[in-house]
Amino acid sequence: MTGSEALLAAHRAIEAVWRIESARLVAALARLVDDVGLAEELAQDALLIALEQWPEAGVPDNPGAWLMATAKHRAIDHLRRRSRYERKLQEIGRDIESRPQPDPDAGMDDHIRDDMLRLVFTACHPALTTEARVALTLRLLGGLTTGEIARAFLATEPAVAQRIVRAKRTLADKGVRFEMPAPDDLAERLSSVLEVVYLIFNEGYSATAGADWTRPDLCHEALRLGRLLTGLLPREPEVHGLAALMELQASRLRARTGPDGAPVLLADQDRRLWDRLLIRRGLEALERAESLGGAFGPYALQAAIAACHARSARPEDTDWERVAALYRVLAHVAPSPVVELNRAVAVAMAGDPARGLEIADAVAGDKALRGYPQLPAVRGDLLARLGRTDEARREFERAAALTGNERERALFLSRAASCG
Repeated sequence: MTGSEALLAAHRAIEAVWRIESARLVAALARLVDDVGLAEELAQDALLIALEQWPEAGVPDNPGAWLMATAKHRAIDHLRRRSRYERKLQEIGRDIESRPQPDPDAGMDDHIRDDMLRLVFTACHPALTTEARVALTLRLLGGLTTGEIARAFLATEPAVAQRIVRAKRTLADKGVRFEMPAPDDLAERLSSVLEVVYLIFNEGYSATAGADWTRPDLCHEALRLGRLLTGLLPREPEVHGLAALMELQASRLRARTGPDGAPVLLADQDRRLWDRLLIRRGLEALERAESLGGAFGPYALQAAIAACHARSARPEDTDWERVAALYRVLAHVAPSPVVELNRAVAVAMAGDPARGLEIADAVAGDKALRGYPQLPAVRGDLLARLGRTDEARREFERAAALTGNERERALFLSRAASCG
């Protein structure tokens, strides 16, 4: 192997190890220094040392433990410089020197699991804006670089970097401690965590802008975070509900686009391309959520809807009446104009497009749907089913004008053209 090949191999190894270990690294360091921003800086320091040493010395046998030990020693150096933490330093120093480093391959023990949970809830703290929570979660828990996050959300790298810096500064300024929320606040905070993960998944599943209709990498990252949460919070039904929903939806990813990247609608998808392993995982997660008493949680209900499609070998086998009924329950549990819009589609597919149009029209004036391209798209589809093709064409043209996604725009214009 040439020198350049060895350097490239070392850098690839470092990148892979960082993506796997960075969240645990930051979580453990945050427990020591009680500052998420500082913990990430110390972890990055360890990464830089690895970039300097591994190409020459070789990748260590246990790279995760090497990074952890290096980062912890950097933390000790930092605490040593802060005299008011001398007592804490002595305790930490004795603790670190007396205990062997954990084996990353041995799985997360209770201590690491607690650190990871604290990191999840800190990154998704309500003191941060939704955009900041998403960016910080991808950075701290996903190990994504600023550039990767920027590309994923079609933002500039400086803008994303500033968002992350602001988020860490907000946590520091507000004195947000690296700790689990109080029991009374847990439900609200968990809702924020699940919302962030699902926002990441949705942006991958149906990109709001850009040239690609889907971004599978974002879906896979959200899936990884969802699976992590099920391990950290095994008794929370909605955690399993969200995991089920994402697994079932992700099972269709390969079938959602054609060879040229063009969108393929659900009714036209080749269901042989659906990932049976993800479907099985999703159905098992849904069963788990229901067994924990979470059958009527918002994510579990959406997963139950996705399961109706997953269990149908052909589009015509879909139990649309059950889908419509589940949407009706979801509308009571988590009222939303988007839920009503989806219910309108289900009612139409169950055989009553006129009633579906009534439901869609009832929410058409909702300000939350202002500028939402799916509203005219749904109305266009329902009008076309009713034979009102001129009105349908205008709705599809309006949808095309509203969307920021190039593939979706082409789809809507094609639907408009098909209306004659």
